[in-house]
Amino acid sequence: MRIVIVGEGMVELSRAEGDLWRLSHGGDTLNTAIHLARMGRHVRYVTALGEDAFSAGLLRDWAVEGIDTSLIQRDPSRMPGLYAIATDANGERSFAYWRGESAARRTLSLPGADAVMAAAEQADLLLFSLITMAILDDEGRDRLIALASRVRARGGRVAFDGNYRPRLFRDQQEAQHLCRRAIAVCDIGLPTLEDEAMLNGATSAAEVQAHWQGLGAREVVVKLGAEGCLLGGVGVVPPPERLSPRDTSGAGDAFNAGYLGARLDGASPEEAAVRGHMLAGWTVMRSGAIPVRDEALAALR
Repeated sequence: MRIVIVGEGMVELSRAEGDLWRLSHGGDTLNTAIHLARMGRHVRYVTALGEDAFSAGLLRDWAVEGIDTSLIQRDPSRMPGLYAIATDANGERSFAYWRGESAARRTLSLPGADAVMAAAEQADLLLFSLITMAILDDEGRDRLIALASRVRARGGRVAFDGNYRPRLFRDQQEAQHLCRRAIAVCDIGLPTLEDEAMLNGATSAAEVQAHWQGLGAREVVVKLGAEGCLLGGVGVVPPPERLSPRDTSGAGDAFNAGYLGARLDGASPEEAAVRGHMLAGWTVMRSGAIPVRDEALAALR
């Protein structure tokens, strides 16, 4: 199965001990890409980086994870985005971002974008998020929607995660408009109740599910955090056990990887949800949005 994921991978700073900070990488769609690659999937990541040392390090690290980096473009005038992450006593995280002029914003409007698009439309599964839509320029947004339509026309599937970060948009109306455009071209919708409450004033998972299906999404999984997820025709699928998270960073991204990987294997939505919960649960018991590679590979074995 050919998986293509579009988004932004950034340099991550996370507190290690005292005043020391650890340098790593992260980003919502990148996190999902890494989890899927660790499962042995063929994952091509579509983004743009600079030609600086940080960009070179990201490319090297992603290749080590097993991600196909052949569709990643380089913009010599820009650098990757940066974010710092902190967690409180309950494992809840907060972020500070420096990404306004990141290379990823021009991912689908750089000179090599046509070749990237031609390769990406051969995907069996295309994944992007509302954050992806937020960081792209207007040309890139139009091209991404067109890409999703072409993937579906060729018989592939499109998955869309409604990750909503208000600071990335001019206003709430812009975010709502972009989200509706993306939902209309997706087969698998992966919204979160918390995000939908902020974006659209949703008060229940059933309301979110009905909203997304009404806009065209064929299969909608509403993520409910520690409560599990809502599946159409099944009800709420709870996680296998209650946990006291160490770090909730990347939980939804891990769920996406577990769920989508299982669906590609032919699992039912309910079986896929359990797989998603298991990977998300494993992730939140470790530090960072992407736990270290050696621990992950040991868990997969």
